[in-house]
Order: sequence, then structure tokens, then C-alpha cells
Amino acid sequence: MKQEVKVPKASAPWAAGASSPRVTKVSTFLTAPVGIPLVVVKIETSEAGLIGWGCASDPQRPLAIRTVIDTYLGPLLIGRPSGDIDDFHHLASLSPYWRGGAIENNALAGIDVALWDIKGKAAAMPVHQLLGGQVRTYVPVYGHAGGRDHAELIDAVHRYKDRGYEYIRCQIEVSGADTYGVSGSSDDKLLAQKQARAIPWTPRPYPAAVVQMFAAVREAIGFDIEILHDVHERLDAVSAVRLSRELDEFRLFFLEDALAPEDSEWYHHMRQHSTTPQAVGEVYSGAREFLPLISARLIDFARIRMCSIGGLTPTVKLAHLCEAFGVRLAIHGPGDVSPIGHAAGIHVDASSRAFGIQESVEFPEVMCEVFPGAPLVMNGRHLVSQAPGLGVEYDERAGARYTHPSPLTFDSWALLRREDGSVARP
Repeated sequence: MKQEVKVPKASAPWAAGASSPRVTKVSTFLTAPVGIPLVVVKIETSEAGLIGWGCASDPQRPLAIRTVIDTYLGPLLIGRPSGDIDDFHHLASLSPYWRGGAIENNALAGIDVALWDIKGKAAAMPVHQLLGGQVRTYVPVYGHAGGRDHAELIDAVHRYKDRGYEYIRCQIEVSGADTYGVSGSSDDKLLAQKQARAIPWTPRPYPAAVVQMFAAVREAIGFDIEILHDVHERLDAVSAVRLSRELDEFRLFFLEDALAPEDSEWYHHMRQHSTTPQAVGEVYSGAREFLPLISARLIDFARIRMCSIGGLTPTVKLAHLCEAFGVRLAIHGPGDVSPIGHAAGIHVDASSRAFGIQESVEFPEVMCEVFPGAPLVMNGRHLVSQAPGLGVEYDERAGARYTHPSPLTFDSWALLRREDGSVARP
């Protein structure tokens, strides 16, 4: 007699019964308290009052990200247990078939971070306790000092130093060029040209100006303060390697994005010719882009933008990989990441042995009004929140008062051109 083969029915691990409160509603909010577009995600559950907040912010494509959440990922999440985060992360990552990309990952990040917020609140624990516990009492951050000349820059460095900052990024204006990281001008006409990206990017004088800048900074402040610089991927590969080598004597904490993502193979040459630590990754749109650089120890700091790679879940996995290979974290935290996103990064920092430094901003009062519990910088550092979840909420009524800017407002990056009229890297 032929024996009947019983094929097990494929089912999710939670199908037989809820292991945690189920998701009942996913909502998105657009707000811009300081003029920068932010995308906030709210997840409600079957447990009354148990909600989570996430950050899906990307200043260039907020409306596309919101559509992915509202139309696809949010409905996919409804009815599922809020606690099975990794299971949903894989499900959502595979659901589009042609998977990945910054827009899809930003949308997933907003949901992922909100689910971690719920998990922490359900457990009555801060998120860092769910990640293995706290390994440091505070998280150092770096300030952003810029100037039109050496005197103005050094004055800005001293102001940060006087406020307790021990890590300071230095950027200098190059005459006649649209230089990254230096804003403001006493000349209204010049300021308008900068805002319209009407000044070309001229790469030739830039490397020499950066070397001279750091010579002046080190002469003024010595070597007691850690200094950083962001190239913003604007140089060709050979020029970037040469600049990094010339900066060795000034002992930078790191040189950021010296090479564009498409030139990442050149980090092999960078390692052979320079001892300046390299920080890389803020424009990567997936966790796997970091793998060859980390595993070969070609970079020193992983500049992870949590929103762009899919949220807290892949960030934690990358943090473990970084620890194993001696690479440190420098999580991306500019003003176009909401306080919710900043808080998520701080919880990873607080729980990871791989931590190196956190990029951050000093949030004005209006941001703290819209985002109660927003992380504050004190003496150049963040204290680690002990509130359940992420420790940051979103005031829907307050946020609704700040109109989201129209599309293309923050696409001015694409307007930057070189002297010959060709499009330049941002």
C-alpha cells in the first residue's frame, strides 16, 4: 500500500496565535518645522494606547516614500503581530520583487523603527535594553563648523570647543566655487546665487584649500580636539587619494565620503597610500553595500543612514559586523532626519561596542514642540534616554501647523554644475 505523504502547510510562525499586540492601523504625517521635509510614521495596535513612531525622512522623495507606506507596506502590515519585526522586515523587503532602493528602504525604515518603539513600550524598556543593554553612559557628537576664511572658521571651532564639543567638522569656503558645508554670506547676491546653485563647482583649488585650512586649524587649537572633514564625493578618485595622503599629518578623526559610491573600489588604493581614517556610507541605499568595505577593512567608520538602508533592524546587524571587523559606527544624523530617527541612532550607539561618533544637530524649540522628548545635545554629547521605547513622540496637532515644502524644493542638489556646464556630484 502506497504511503501517503503529508506536506506541511506553509504558515508564518505567528499564524496559530498572536505573540504580541496586532497592528490595526498605519498612518503617515508630513511636517517641516524648520522648513526641511520630514516623514513620520504612526503604528497603532490592538492594545489600547500602545502606538509606535517611526522616521521615514528623505528630503528629496518624501511624497514617493509616503505613497509606498500608505499604499503597500502599511496595508501589508495590518493584522500582523507588532513584535515579529524581523519576519516582517524580510517579508516587506521581498514583496516588491524588484526589491531595494532608497525609496523602498526609507518606507520600510519608518515602519521598522515604529515597531521597535512599540516593542520597547510593550516591554516597558528603552530600545537599547532590547539590543543587549547599555554599554556607555553618553553618546559624543560632532559639531559642524564652517567659515568663509580661516579666521571665521577658527572662531566657529572655538565656539564649539567652549560649549564642550570634543569632535568638530571643519569646512572652508573656496573662492569662486560652490563649496559644500559652508552656508551663509553677508552678500545677499552671493547668497542667492548659492541657494540657486548658480556658482559652479571648481575642483582644482579645493584640495589645496582644505590642506591649508587644517594647517591653520591645528596651529590655532593644537591636537587636543578631534577634527573631521566632508569631501561629499566631489573629487575624482586620484585627487581624493592624493588629498587624503596630504591630510595624514593633521591626524583627522576621519575624512568623510572622499569617494563616490561608484568609485568604492578605489578604497583599496586609499588604504595603501594614506593613514587618514575613512568614513563612508551615508548615500548608500542598502546594508549590503557596506559588506565588501567592512569585511576588507577598507574603511574605519560606517556612516549609516538608518532611513536609507531599511531601519533599525539592518543597522543593528551592521553594527555587529562592524564590531567583528574593527570598524566603528558614525551614524548619519543631519537636520533632515527627524528627532525620532536621531533617537533610534542613539539607542544603537548606546548598545554597541562598535560606536565611534554620532552626527547630530541642536534642535530648536519648535522641533521639541513637535517632537516631545527630542534628543538634546549637552556639552557635545547626548544622554541616553531611559524612557520606554525610543523616548520620542510626535504631536500631530503641532506638526500639522508646518506645511511640507513643494516637490523639487530640496532637489537643488541636482542643479550643481562644473565650470564646463556638466552636472557635478552634490
